Amino acid sequence: MTELRCRKTDTVEEDKEEDECPNEAELKTTHTNEPVNTGEDEGCVSIGGDGDEKQQKDEGEVKEEGAQHQEEESNRPESSVKRTKSSSTCFLQRMVRVFFGCLAAVACGMLYAAYLSAYHDRKFWFSSRQELEREITFQEGSGLYYYYYKHMLTAPSFERGFYELTLDNRTVSGQTINAVERFSLYPELITSLIYRLTGSQDFVEPIYFYVGAVFGLQAIYVTALFVCSWVMSGTWVAGMLAVAWYVINRPDTTKVDFAIPLRDNWALPYFSCQVAALTGFLSNNISSATEMFCYLTMSATTFTFLLVWENSHYVLFIQGLCLFLLDSFDLVPPRKMADIHKVYLSSLFLAYLFQFQNSTLLSSPLLSLLIGSVLARYFQQKMKMGPLVARVMKLFLHFHLVFTTGITFSYLVKKLIPVSESDFILKFLEVKFGLNTTTDFITNFLQCQENFQTPGQDLFLRLTQASVLPFYFLVLIVCLVSTLQTIYRRLSGQPMKTNLRLEDGRIGEQPEVIYHVFHTLLFGGLALLFDGMKYLWTPYVCMFTAFGVCSPDLWMTVFKWLKLKSIHPVVLSLILSTAVPTIIGFSLWREYCPRVLAELSDLQEFYDPDTVELISWIKSQAPVAAVFAGSPQLLGTVKLCSGSAVTSLPLYSDINLLRRTEDTYQVYAMRSAEDIYKILTSQKTNYVIIEESICNELSLNKGCRIKDLLDISNGHVVYDKGEIYSFSKHGRFCQEIKMNYSPYTNYFTRVFWNRSFHVYKVNSVISFQY
Repeated sequence: MTELRCRKTDTVEEDKEEDECPNEAELKTTHTNEPVNTGEDEGCVSIGGDGDEKQQKDEGEVKEEGAQHQEEESNRPESSVKRTKSSSTCFLQRMVRVFFGCLAAVACGMLYAAYLSAYHDRKFWFSSRQELEREITFQEGSGLYYYYYKHMLTAPSFERGFYELTLDNRTVSGQTINAVERFSLYPELITSLIYRLTGSQDFVEPIYFYVGAVFGLQAIYVTALFVCSWVMSGTWVAGMLAVAWYVINRPDTTKVDFAIPLRDNWALPYFSCQVAALTGFLSNNISSATEMFCYLTMSATTFTFLLVWENSHYVLFIQGLCLFLLDSFDLVPPRKMADIHKVYLSSLFLAYLFQFQNSTLLSSPLLSLLIGSVLARYFQQKMKMGPLVARVMKLFLHFHLVFTTGITFSYLVKKLIPVSESDFILKFLEVKFGLNTTTDFITNFLQCQENFQTPGQDLFLRLTQASVLPFYFLVLIVCLVSTLQTIYRRLSGQPMKTNLRLEDGRIGEQPEVIYHVFHTLLFGGLALLFDGMKYLWTPYVCMFTAFGVCSPDLWMTVFKWLKLKSIHPVVLSLILSTAVPTIIGFSLWREYCPRVLAELSDLQEFYDPDTVELISWIKSQAPVAAVFAGSPQLLGTVKLCSGSAVTSLPLYSDINLLRRTEDTYQVYAMRSAEDIYKILTSQKTNYVIIEESICNELSLNKGCRIKDLLDISNGHVVYDKGEIYSFSKHGRFCQEIKMNYSPYTNYFTRVFWNRSFHVYKVNSVISFQY
């Protein structure tokens, strides 16, 4: 038996395959085709084994050294052949695993994209619709983004189209805006450019190319979740289980079913790739080449994520908090944290430039956290030294210094560069957490949006029925307890073990696992407060749970705590890490596979004839330069299908558009005809669209109806014995105008109506009729 002893300290060892491969140093030698140097240059001594004869080197005796050298030369061929055979076998096994894992990851992504395409066509009858009816299927006002994609394709050139979007005066009435900056239109710009350059107009329609691009990104999304779970657990079975749970819980993992052009459908696949790259980068058991690949991937995806979604810096702030905790507890090398800070800062800088000096990024909490962390690390260079009590006190001081510096920096930036949205976000959070009450329409309107409400119990019931939530809690508890043990050992001064073996049973000492524990806790806490955060939390619940049940390290950690002796814990952990996911996968296949196939076979009916009739009238009867007022969601569809200018848009992160939305919604309040006329003419409105569904809305939650929010904001409510009653000297405008009597007919003329919509022309000359 040949053994290799080496004095080198900077070695990288494998964690999952150490028991299968003979020696990592020998394996690397085989990869690079370089012989192992047993001389003084590397400080290694080879000890031969067949004759149980020890060889030692005496530097003072030249003759003995020469004899030993000859003897080593005679023994080297035999040991070299053994090393070559064993390392070749190990390398082949690795390549087979990687090949089948990559094949499974790509297959899962492609099958999911094909499933989305088939399901979307069945749900909306997409392939058999006319162009107008296809565009109406983009719900929640998301069709606005597709309008700009169409505009880029109809422009004479890409450069001309881009210039027109940066000086857009045909979208919001009375305003010239930079639509690329305001709406984060880089996905549409890039997609339209690819469509032009590839000559796709010869064989695919623009709308199919656009929808296919989104579905392709969703394939990348699930592939990244697959890879992330595979990297953490060491088996691609975990990736398949993660994808299965993701697809089964699709209503809680993605919005792509009903609102394809939304920004988060474009952005979250890049965030998933960034998390997968960060997971690999944090791992201790990777080569320098792999680490560099993860670093470059993380840099590119972080920048892209910031570029395509206006809310991305808030998501990265939560991720930054997770990494800040890792750094504070000394769970990751300072070199890697410095590299991650470079990624964040460079991505913010580039996104600031590409978004036309967007001041929101300068006042973002992510940048404030980075500035505070960098300054605190500079002033507290000896924070991670000393006994337990001293380190805990330094840690609290570090937290105080970081957040105080970050808040101060953010305050100064907002004073120097006014940011319009900061005040209303703070006011919204105060009301959300019960610290304040308000009659402000915008604040209460946002509170009533589904994404900002507290999730119901049905979310957790669905996750429990899919078996993901019970296993999630099991995995989270084990990883969290092991992480807390690791934190205590680090604060006590014990070094963190980097060359972990399966029998150590310390899953909480893997930096990538610790990061995901913090990640799922922080995003899970936000998901308990805001229903919209479930789309950021649930996919990683599926990934994290799949990793846990398939990881031998997790089972070994449990057996280590239980001090299991009746059965060898290593063997049992390997058995359970294979048997448990197999049983789960079989049960999911038996129960949910028929349901998924049934979704593809069911022919659903989505048809909105009233909206089609309205848009057809606008395109045929209304002037090209007409300006329309209405609800933001409807105006997004009007803008998409007709190209007409509108008074407001469904963008809830822009305070100016929200103020215009409040003014437009006054048609559902108890206001006089003269007041409404003044509001609409101030926005240069030519036509106002009144929707029956809003005017006569019936809802159990009366406090969230548009007309209720307006009555509260306008002071048109009376409280009597705990009940709220609306009262005003004027009737509700949307109901009174249908009566066709003066003074309403003086200001407005009805030009179109059907069961759902009433369109009134705003008279340019007031005619007084009695």
